[in-house]
Amino acid sequence: MILVAPTLLEAQGGRGGPRADSTRQAQQLDSQGAHTQAREIFQRLIDTAPDPAAKAAAQRRLAMSHGFEGNCAKAVEYEEMVIAYWVTREQAEPQNAFYQEGEMANEAARVCIDAGELDTAERMYRRGSELGLKEPEPKTHPKSLWDFRLAHALARLAARRGNVVEARRQVAEARRILDSDPTMAGEQERFFPYLAGYVALYANDLQTAEAELMKATQANQNDPFMHCLLAMTYEKMGQQEKAKELYQKAYDMATSHNPPAAFARPFARKKIGVP
Repeated sequence: MILVAPTLLEAQGGRGGPRADSTRQAQQLDSQGAHTQAREIFQRLIDTAPDPAAKAAAQRRLAMSHGFEGNCAKAVEYEEMVIAYWVTREQAEPQNAFYQEGEMANEAARVCIDAGELDTAERMYRRGSELGLKEPEPKTHPKSLWDFRLAHALARLAARRGNVVEARRQVAEARRILDSDPTMAGEQERFFPYLAGYVALYANDLQTAEAELMKATQANQNDPFMHCLLAMTYEKMGQQEKAKELYQKAYDMATSHNPPAAFARPFARKKIGVP
């Protein structure tokens, strides 16, 4: 549910130029597991940034590079720097600035929940909602979006903590929010089966997890994380061949530089035995 900020992509030099080439090289190194080399490039991009926007773009990439190693603290540290950049844009572009602050906090939270740092993840998810909700009128992102995202996050956190009752309560709340705003739900509905499947997986309700995560992978065909979740389900069901096939698929498609890939690429690599 994380969107890439167009202004940051533009700050990297668009799709061409030396900075964009270096960014792509570093991202490829992260995909290959060469994180130290990747971070050296991202740090150079930070040090040589021509303006604050370009610096923030490189800091965001460095945050995600740490995410590939499950380093929650470092991911938060660098995402906070990106948030600080957007604070400087609040006067010039208030709608976008507050939205991006919320997005960056949620992005850090996603790294942290996947790394098992649940308390930090909850803090950052709640902060993301608080920041996003500061967007002034006329809002370009409704309150219902942030409410849905927070319920989605709190359900997953409760499931990871073994609190199935609370997890299911938050799933029901997420469903209620979607149903109350059909316009917002038009874009966000595809993330609901992922939530239901995630909670079912950690509640050890494997039949429900399989059914919901099948829907999730069909609705989000390019998301390696959801394929990993389905693979984890089959692994717990003792269906090793199905699991391995899905882990391979998740590994092959995890070529982006975002939270789903940051978890799926190294996790699936271990499962399929890639050195």
